[in-house]
Amino acid sequence: MPAGHGWAWIVKGWWHFKQSPLAWVLALIVWFVMVVLANLVPILGGILTNLFAPVIVGGFMLGARAQDEGGNFEIGHLFAGFSNNMGQLVLVGVIYLAGFLLLGVIVALFAGGMLATMGDSEMMQNPEAMAAMMLSPTMLLLFLLVMALAIPLMMAYWFAPALVVLDGLKAMDAMKLSIRGCLKNVLPFLVYGIVGMVLFILGAIPFGLGLLVVLPMMVASIYVGYRDIYFSKSR
Repeated sequence: MPAGHGWAWIVKGWWHFKQSPLAWVLALIVWFVMVVLANLVPILGGILTNLFAPVIVGGFMLGARAQDEGGNFEIGHLFAGFSNNMGQLVLVGVIYLAGFLLLGVIVALFAGGMLATMGDSEMMQNPEAMAAMMLSPTMLLLFLLVMALAIPLMMAYWFAPALVVLDGLKAMDAMKLSIRGCLKNVLPFLVYGIVGMVLFILGAIPFGLGLLVVLPMMVASIYVGYRDIYFSKSR
C-alpha cells in the first residue's frame, strides 16, 4: 500500500486517543506503575513484564476496536486481554522473549573473543586501537547479524497481539502473519517510524509530559495499522 498510509495510521491513532483521552492516559499510567512494581523483583519481574506485555497490548486493541464500533475506550480494557485468548497472548511473549534471549547468546558467542581483546589493558589505553576495533569488519558483521535477527523478531511481534485477540489466531500463526504484513508494507512503516520518532522526541521535551499523549496515540495506531492491513482479509 502507499507510503502515506503510515501517516494515516498515526492520524487515526490520534482520533482514538481524543475520543477518550482521560481513559487512555490513566490506562497508560496504570500499566507504567505495574511495570515499575514488577521490576522491583530482580529478574523475575522483568520476565513477567515481557511475558504479559502482549496481554496488556491485546487489551488496548480490544479497546480501540470498541471505539471503532461506536463504543468507548475504558480503563478496564487494560485487563481485557486476560479474558480473551490469554494463553496465546502469553505464548507470543514467550516466543518473543526466547527469541531475544537466543539473540543475546549468539551475540555473546560471536563477540566474546573481541570483547576479551578489548578488555586487554594495552587496548584500553590505546584509543586509536579501540576505535579501529569498533570499526572493524567483524564488528560491522556483528551489527548486521543483530539487525538481521532482531528486525524479523520485532516484525513478528508488532501485530501479533491484535491478530491473537481480535482474530483468534494461534500465537505462531499470528507472528508469521505479522511478519508478512510488515514485509508487504515497508514504505508505510518507514514513514510511520520516522513520524513516530519525531513525535517521541517532541513529546519527551516538556519533561516527558507530551508522552502521555504520544504513547497512547501510538498504541492505538497499532490497531489502526492492523485494521488497514488485515481487516478485509480477517472478516
